[in-house]
Amino acid sequence: MLNKIAQTLSFLAPYNNGAKIGIILGTGLGALVKEMQITHSLPYGDIPNFPISTVESHQGKLLIGTLNNVPVVVMQGRFHYYEGYDMQQVTFPVRVMKQMGIKNLFISNASGGLNPNFAISDLMLMTDHINLLPEHPLRGKNEDSLGPRFPDMSDAYDAGLIALAKEIGSNMGIALQEGVYVAVQGPTLETKAEYAYLRIIGADAVGMSTVPENIVARHMGMKVFAISVITDLGIPGMIKKTSLEDVLGAAKIAEPKMTKLICEMVTRI
Repeated sequence: MLNKIAQTLSFLAPYNNGAKIGIILGTGLGALVKEMQITHSLPYGDIPNFPISTVESHQGKLLIGTLNNVPVVVMQGRFHYYEGYDMQQVTFPVRVMKQMGIKNLFISNASGGLNPNFAISDLMLMTDHINLLPEHPLRGKNEDSLGPRFPDMSDAYDAGLIALAKEIGSNMGIALQEGVYVAVQGPTLETKAEYAYLRIIGADAVGMSTVPENIVARHMGMKVFAISVITDLGIPGMIKKTSLEDVLGAAKIAEPKMTKLICEMVTRI
């Protein structure tokens, strides 16, 4: 892994802008890009050792530039275990971002709401997670130079960044939910019984991403802030057939709020 990271870093070195903030944009959440001043747009296929995003709603580009005059590195689209990649491949870009100098990682995703107080297009600050994915990104030989063998996960999502988001949301009139995100393999959406089970074990939202990136980021000592857009509901009596178009439509409604929130957070870190 270290050799691959070094090879990728060598390729990216001419584009490195000294950013301390990295952002991963999930399904239907690309509007933030319009607020960027992009200096470099690199297709994943051109970057050594990067997987290629196969999900139609993910652009598949590494964007380097500024957001509100703050240097950032942005993944426009991510990778998922259900695409056939292993967890080391899914999280490889996070490893690279850390070595580029990223200290704060922002992650967004589209997810299904399980909490009966949630509504479609709500924003949920992730306060914790439950990992039900079948493979762990730290399984195998540990690279001690990257992080410890047994990383503590009691502070998976940074309390200071969550508090900042809540303050900004209050000032801007952006309603924010909070909750626990559960990661499942996918790509099928859940059955009614699975929704009920996930709620029983303590989840407020369900999705197929974010947790692997979080684990690897925390393994390397990065601070993580994650936000979910509730794009469908897995609540008894409110479950209906959901298409990708439905998810993208719900995300589009929430995008302006999420974009304003993240732009302001980036400025104030």
